[in-house]
Amino acid sequence: MVVYIIKLLVLLPIMAGLIFAALWLYRKYQPALMPGLMKVQHKRSIKMLETLSVGNFAKLAVVEFDGQKILLSVTRGRVERIAAKAGTP
Repeated sequence: MVVYIIKLLVLLPIMAGLIFAALWLYRKYQPALMPGLMKVQHKRSIKMLETLSVGNFAKLAVVEFDGQKILLSVTRGRVERIAAKAGTP
């Protein structure tokens, strides 16, 4: 019984560490694992160029549509256009 408890106390932190490492690696390298997604992104007329988190529930996003770059404010229940800039054709 003591051997079982010692094995449990040794293997449980190891398993928790492996799970944490796997989730961290998945989150870090997930975009690189889907190269086909970038090809589809170039064919669309709307492109998400960049996002920036400015709080718990708010983000700034730069979207390109029809040659224009549009700065959007995105919150939980609202999307607002802040500025627009014509792109170079």
